[in-house]
Amino acid sequence: MATLLISGTDTGVGKTVVTSALAAYLQIFCAHQPFAIFKPIQSGPGDREHYAQQFDLSQTLEQINPLYFEAPLAPPLAAAAEGKTVDLAQAWQAFQVLQKNYDWVLVEGVGGLGAPITAELTVADLAHDWHLRTVLVVPVRLGALGQAIANVALAQKAQVNLLGVILSCPEVCSAQDIEKWAPVELIQSFTQRPVLGILPHVENSTDSAHLAKIASQWDLEVLLPRLYIRPIP
Repeated sequence: MATLLISGTDTGVGKTVVTSALAAYLQIFCAHQPFAIFKPIQSGPGDREHYAQQFDLSQTLEQINPLYFEAPLAPPLAAAAEGKTVDLAQAWQAFQVLQKNYDWVLVEGVGGLGAPITAELTVADLAHDWHLRTVLVVPVRLGALGQAIANVALAQKAQVNLLGVILSCPEVCSAQDIEKWAPVELIQSFTQRPVLGILPHVENSTDSAHLAKIASQWDLEVLLPRLYIRPIP
């Protein structure tokens, strides 16, 4: 069994699409290796419903996402609005069950690495405490370089096993845009982490075949080690 946390610099940077692309690759080209998708905490509808509809998962919504809060706020605030607290022990128990039953577990974080998940802990703390191999999704836009550097510094401080970066295009972007806002060599130089792939703008995030083809261009030997890599024609 292996796991991968897909985190990001912020909310809305493409974590769900990156997770979906990796899941699509596993579903289409590695059917002999069962996988699960795990969203430990979700505030407001969206991700868990998307995964349940797009993929043939043998998981209930609660198994995909054990901690759900109605308000689209930071988890401790969303929980407080319902008179609750964030029970990470419940999420950990659900995660352990998936680890025992699947070859792969793709874990999508909430917000950025610095996003609070309880009154004391951030996503970076969770990545460290749960020993999660992590990839950082960085959006191609003004400020991307600073966000990448700051989040990698946070990962280092929290002793996160950060594999590298995936550049994401939430909006249509060209090679010139990437060079202008998120130059690969400069990101790698400042962060000392490799850029493992680029996610172009995706119009239809439910097109699994297209997503799998995108993922096939990433460094899957780092992201999904010990996986039989089958080339996509």
